Order: sequence, then structure tokens, then C-alpha cells
Amino acid sequence: MDTTTGISRRLAWAVLALALLLLPPKGQAHCDGMDGPVVKAAQIALRTGDVNHALIWVQKKDELEIRRAFESALGVRKLGPEGKALADQYFFETLVRVHREGEGAPYTGLKPSGTAVEPGIAAADAALASGSIDALVRQLGGEVERGLRQRHARAVEARRHAAESVEHGREFVEAYVDLMHYAERLLSAASPAPHAAAAAAGHVH
Repeated sequence: MDTTTGISRRLAWAVLALALLLLPPKGQAHCDGMDGPVVKAAQIALRTGDVNHALIWVQKKDELEIRRAFESALGVRKLGPEGKALADQYFFETLVRVHREGEGAPYTGLKPSGTAVEPGIAAADAALASGSIDALVRQLGGEVERGLRQRHARAVEARRHAAESVEHGREFVEAYVDLMHYAERLLSAASPAPHAAAAAAGHVH
């Protein structure tokens, strides 16, 4: 692997981490969606009678709440089709809510099937499903490179005129800060310990 390829791969991992760690919860429709992995795990748990499929999505301290909700749902499901539908919805909502609360993210209800997923999350899911990261690395590497080049070009151009006036100087400072913060976020998110980066960001999808 040459130096350029190595840099591109590291930058790709950085932007992937940013996509997963720093996207605002408000815009996400993944773990809180009916098509998402949390609801799918809940469906398997209810179908098989094995709550462990659901428990992996919550913290240990929240296990009891999920176990109780699961047992309640199983009981109501026996009352017929309407009871089954209500019980399933109750368990889906409980599991998703507790999962998101464990991440420090707000719960605003389940998103319906077909709701669009953030591109970074969709691409990461596709890579996991295929077993290959190559396409995702190429895609994200290109996005990071474009972001860096644009910010760098803006800062270089602004620096040429920085001494002409206070206003031009401020434009350079703005471009400089934007470039520095962008690079800082990328390199921080590229830490070899993703769980540590997640804790620092205060949110994990």
C-alpha cells in the first residue's frame, strides 16, 4: 500500500466515524425506524421467545425493564390478532426508547417503514451486509478529500489578502478556523479506539 492510499484509508475511517458518532439524533431514522436493526431484533425476540435478541441493544442496567416489557408483550400477544399488534408495537417502542436513552439520544417515536436513512449509515450497513469495506472506503475517502481540499484552498486564498484590511483578515481567520476544526474532528474520530471516541462525542448510534 503506497502513502497516498494509506492516507485515503485513514481519512475514510475518520469520516465514517464522524457520520456515525456526530450526526444529530434528530436527523436519524435508523435505530429508531421500523426498518432498523433494533425493531428487527425485537421482532426476532418475539417470534422465537428469546429476549436475548433484544437485550444486546440495551445496557445492563436496563435489562430488567426490557425483560418485563417482553413478558408483558408475550402475554398480550396470546389475546388474538389485535392484542398481538398492540403488544408488538409496545415492545418495539419500549426497546427503541430504552436503547436511545442509553445513548443519551432523545426518543421521538418510531419512524415508519421506508423512512430515508442517512447516507453514511446506509453505506456502513451495506458494507457490513456484504462483508467488504472497500466500496465504503472509496466513497468516504473521496468525500473527506473534497472537504479538506475546499477548506484548504479557501484558507490559502484568504491568507493572500489577510493584510489588506481588518475585514480581509477576519475572512482569513474564519477560513483558518474552519480548516483546523475540520481536520481536528477527522483525526480525533479516526482514533483506534472507537468506543473512546464515542464517549468523547457524547453520542453513539
